[in-house]
Amino acid sequence: MNRIAFKLGIIIVSLLLVVLLSLGYVVDKIFSNMYYQKSEQDVAEMASHFVEMVHSSKSIPTDLISTMAEFSKVEIFVLDRQGELLGKSSKASNNHVNFITATEINRLLNGESLMINYSAENGESYLISGKPLLDIGGGVLVISSLDIVNASILEVRQLLCLTGLIGFIIAVGVSFFLSRKMSGPLVQMEKATRKIAAGHLDSRVEVSTKDEIGSLAAAINDLAKDLQRYQDTRTEFFANISHELKTPIMYLEGYANVISKGLYETEEDMKKYLEIISQEAKRLNRLIIDLFDLSKMEEGKLTLYKDSVCISKIIEQVVNKVSMRAENKGITIKNHIDSTFIVSGDPGRLEQIFLNLLDNSIRYTKEGSIEVSAQQVNNNMVCISVTDTGSGISKEELPFLFERFYRVEKSRSREHGGTGLGLAITKMLVELHNGSIRVSSEVGKGTRFEVYLEKEY
Repeated sequence: MNRIAFKLGIIIVSLLLVVLLSLGYVVDKIFSNMYYQKSEQDVAEMASHFVEMVHSSKSIPTDLISTMAEFSKVEIFVLDRQGELLGKSSKASNNHVNFITATEINRLLNGESLMINYSAENGESYLISGKPLLDIGGGVLVISSLDIVNASILEVRQLLCLTGLIGFIIAVGVSFFLSRKMSGPLVQMEKATRKIAAGHLDSRVEVSTKDEIGSLAAAINDLAKDLQRYQDTRTEFFANISHELKTPIMYLEGYANVISKGLYETEEDMKKYLEIISQEAKRLNRLIIDLFDLSKMEEGKLTLYKDSVCISKIIEQVVNKVSMRAENKGITIKNHIDSTFIVSGDPGRLEQIFLNLLDNSIRYTKEGSIEVSAQQVNNNMVCISVTDTGSGISKEELPFLFERFYRVEKSRSREHGGTGLGLAITKMLVELHNGSIRVSSEVGKGTRFEVYLEKEY
């Protein structure tokens, strides 16, 4: 992670360096052009002023030219019609006239103004402005050294470099501070994810920012919570499976051992033991089938073969299957569903849903009745309810009713039978049909399950 902080710092510093260099280059060009343009303007105005002086005096005012040239720190040369030197300021060097080529002198004598930037062999730079003397012929040359301008530009460049260096140093410090601050949450995330990978699922990332990093931290925390919940569920699942398998296997092993060793007293005892073995084998088979269905549904691999299904026919089939068990317990099943409700679903799975619900009601009802009814909720939904007069369920236990292996009367689970998976499977099957299931109950009065399915027509 330190490498990330370093890389972020290098990137930020590089960007700042590019910005500073680009800005420095632009500022340097602006100031340089400004100084040169101002110098050109001053020299051109000075040359025009001297031309006016010559025109007004009709002669060459050498003394006045020398005074003004010395005051302005320039050199002034006056040329005749042939380009020969007529006069100059007192401190003007004759050699400086040679800065002007013959071609440029001819242009001046032909009435064209000149502006020349000349660099001497000794490294000095000069700005030369030429103005023609239209009245008397010839021209005026004003030569100004650019040493002062270059010195001013150099000072500006030095100031820019110093300012840029200070800004760069500050930027480096700030950028590395920011990069470390930005990479800090990433370091926390790395440590947290490594702890989570090592099995410490209670580890959390303490990042409270509202940006993308904060969202990533929240996602990691959510992942840790989901993994913790998954681990707890898996642990509970294996514990429940072990418990559910242990008792039937003990029965099978025990009674098989009794029969194999001839430890029974009568043939009736042997038949009773064989019946127990058969019941426990069927119980194990139901448990395996339920686990297989549950596994396929959780993996999203359960295929529904949907068709137009008449709910009344499904309920009638289910009632026929459980009627004998209900009669043996003195329970009356009342089917109030007519044939007007058609839904889209898998007939086999819909039968499984209501078989589980009726089986559950019979299991927890000692005597009384179970009513099955249906009503249209809105234009496209139908509610099928299963209401019993059983022992009922407390409000505290209702939220857990559809969890795997959850039993309301745990101490009497052997008496009531079942795998503890029926209602969990029922809920998932209903949801696979784009429906929902609700339960309401009152202790001592009974329980009501409501299944909401999409009505086809």
